[in-house]
Amino acid sequence: MLTNFRYYLLKILSAGICLLPHSLVFRIGRSLGYLFYLVAVRQRNRGINQAMNGLEISYEEAKEVVKRVCYNLGQTFIEILYIPKLTRENFSRYISIEGLENLQQAIESGRGVVFLTAHIGNWEWLAVALSLAGFPVTAIAQPQPNDQYNRFLKEYREMKGNTIFYRGTNEIIKAARALKKGKVLGFLADQDGGPNGLFVNFLGKEASTPIGPAFFAEKFEAVVVPGFIFHSSRGKHHIVIQPPLVYGQCDNPDQDLSESTLQMTKVIEDVIRQHPEEWLWFQKRWNTPYTNCNS
Repeated sequence: MLTNFRYYLLKILSAGICLLPHSLVFRIGRSLGYLFYLVAVRQRNRGINQAMNGLEISYEEAKEVVKRVCYNLGQTFIEILYIPKLTRENFSRYISIEGLENLQQAIESGRGVVFLTAHIGNWEWLAVALSLAGFPVTAIAQPQPNDQYNRFLKEYREMKGNTIFYRGTNEIIKAARALKKGKVLGFLADQDGGPNGLFVNFLGKEASTPIGPAFFAEKFEAVVVPGFIFHSSRGKHHIVIQPPLVYGQCDNPDQDLSESTLQMTKVIEDVIRQHPEEWLWFQKRWNTPYTNCNS
């Protein structure tokens, strides 16, 4: 029982949160976010430094950006607990979607869709909204370090129709099969890519970048569709699905992979610059040392 304590605690908290009106859930989340800003000194300072460097802004400006990030993050956490309340009938009260025809047309191509996104806004509600809107959403995700939170999050994702495949496991084969069947395969492509990533310039500094989205798109000739979710007024959210990316073909497959990764990274970078308060500035995006080569 003790080994599952956190899981059951999250379930109890979720049950309580789901009894509340969303307007109150929104206020609770923003308050928790401000508390996180006050107590998470290490993350706050990392975020401020990275925002200063990435956006080329002053300390005070970066501090304000990170404070707003924390407000949004608190809201995101509480809204994850609120996921059971979202249904096909009511999700549009909280989430509007722009550009849905871009995703629909990509799916109709029959080649599968690589859905490019990032830790921007409430990315969990992004996946839920697309599933509730009737799209066959799957995603490749990094397992959470805490097994009990991982169990909880996986349960809530699948509750609304999302299928999750974890990195570093044989589930990647299942992800490839889903893409071949014409489904949507989502990637959060803004994390550190580790020693096997491709170094590209990201917000002014070389960063190891995951090549997974570009690899799957090239391997299966899938359509790449970027999409992101943003906070809007009164606790609501707005999803923007961009037109599919168009690539130039190179004779060298490795060059194709590099060019695709660079283009995808640029898309994410542009969105972050336009909405800096939506991105997790304190994540360890530049954790892998730059080695001047990609071997």
